[in-house]
Amino acid sequence: MEILDGPSVEVRPDRHCAGIRVVTPFRGMFAVRDELMEELYDRLGERGVDFGPTFFRLHVIDMAGAMDVEVGVVTEKPVEGDGRISPGVLPAGRYATLTYVNHGRRANRALIEWAREQGLTFDCVEDPAGDRFGCRYEAYLTDPRSERMKTRWRIELAIRLADASS
Repeated sequence: MEILDGPSVEVRPDRHCAGIRVVTPFRGMFAVRDELMEELYDRLGERGVDFGPTFFRLHVIDMAGAMDVEVGVVTEKPVEGDGRISPGVLPAGRYATLTYVNHGRRANRALIEWAREQGLTFDCVEDPAGDRFGCRYEAYLTDPRSERMKTRWRIELAIRLADASS
């Protein structure tokens, strides 16, 4: 793993987005992500929707069970849903962030350990379904359509912090 930026805390505004949200087992989750990216790009392309970076949002994490995840893209304005794609918002707040290349598990561990060392608390509650995050995602700064080698992608991890700003 190569850390390119951070870890650090950043304040972010609300950002409009559009995405496809599903529940899937942890095992095989990234293959599902890849399929959803293709579907999302095709559907938005057919509608002529301009969009920014792609993200993979983890709404509920249960690595031994089901993962509630969303593949989305940032948009300039709200996008009308179509039954499969839903409009949404990446919510404002303070985020712990880290940008890296390769080895997502190691990068996640590094960000989580750093946050704990800093005394930061994530916007997360334990739920029977798993850990439910206010907002946790990885943004693909490298466009997945132009670079197929995932080990070369520049990825920004972002986990919203639990504080008065969230």
